[in-house]
Amino acid sequence: MQLAVFDLPWWGYVAVTLVLTHITIAGVTIFLHRSQAHRAVDLHPAVSHFFRLWLWLTTGMVTKAWVSIHRKHHAKCETEEDPHSPQTRGIRTVLLQGAELYRAEAKNAETLEKYGHGTPDDWVERHLYSKYSAGGVTLMLLLNLVLFGPIGLTIWAVQMLWIPFLAAGVINGLGHYWGYRNFASEDASTNIFPWGILIGGEELHNNHHAYGSSAKLSSKWFEFDIGWVYIRALSWLGLAKVRKLAPKIQWQPGKTLVDLQTLQAVITHRYDVMTRYARSMKKVCATEFADIQAKAHLPQGWNIRTLRRSLRLEPAALPHTEKAALDQVLHANARLDTVYRMRQELAALWSRSTASKEQLVKQLQDWCQRADASGIEALREFSLRLRRYA
Repeated sequence: MQLAVFDLPWWGYVAVTLVLTHITIAGVTIFLHRSQAHRAVDLHPAVSHFFRLWLWLTTGMVTKAWVSIHRKHHAKCETEEDPHSPQTRGIRTVLLQGAELYRAEAKNAETLEKYGHGTPDDWVERHLYSKYSAGGVTLMLLLNLVLFGPIGLTIWAVQMLWIPFLAAGVINGLGHYWGYRNFASEDASTNIFPWGILIGGEELHNNHHAYGSSAKLSSKWFEFDIGWVYIRALSWLGLAKVRKLAPKIQWQPGKTLVDLQTLQAVITHRYDVMTRYARSMKKVCATEFADIQAKAHLPQGWNIRTLRRSLRLEPAALPHTEKAALDQVLHANARLDTVYRMRQELAALWSRSTASKEQLVKQLQDWCQRADASGIEALREFSLRLRRYA
């Protein structure tokens, strides 16, 4: 006697499991992340409600809780208030206990009140999805057993583990710990892989932190964001409307004047600016590191790796003793000190909210003039390129 609606070969059950979990991933990245948390895309009500229903069945997550926690992560990134930063909580904790961190923060009423605005608050949300969050996953278990028989329990178990491990663990953990960076954002975000398929495009996490309100997460020509493919398909069908995309970098060849347009372009593309600055100064820093090592000008207990780390961090994030040691190294190396101080001054341009536009333009002009007169060829070349942002 057949115990299930479907009797499939082993590979059929594997395929079904992958399809079901991928729909869940699509729901998280398209609905929860890009549409609800960042308002980067508007979804047709039917699509939104499908994802709400599906996520209720497969995760039990409440939209307001997920959105609130994610927005708080961006607002408090890499600080003690960040709900799931491996920089403060440790990579092992976030990888293995990411779901527990999520559940703990979801109970924080202040987080929900402060960051949960604009999320669904209709009758279904209040009386079903939020009120009976465990009811959906129970119903999913029963459906799996009816459709697939006893093996449906295994499929259900994989569904229940998929988001806690891949989203709460891998993205929140490895996405702020290991990988490559296209943009020198102010946090530790990384792109885990250039092919955003397994986790719906969320693998491109550094790109997202650089341009958080962009509906498209890929940036370089070799990167692929399958979530963006789905959004484009929904747009073509009239079921989605893209609201925001990352601005494209444009250049004005031959421009040498720093004006308001230059300032606005530099601020808009600030993470790209800082990334290009770091790459431009790489050879200069390597030469200075070799000289420092040869002359043994490192503080006790330090090595070049320690120095690199201290140079990357914001001065305010350095412990007092580490900052004093870094100042000692920079005092003994004028070229490295110039490269470091010029970087800090450039980054300060977009954090001086009290300065007028005219003052900021003047500060950028002064910065370029000092870069030209620094005697460091790489710095002079970067200054020339900076003026071409348009």
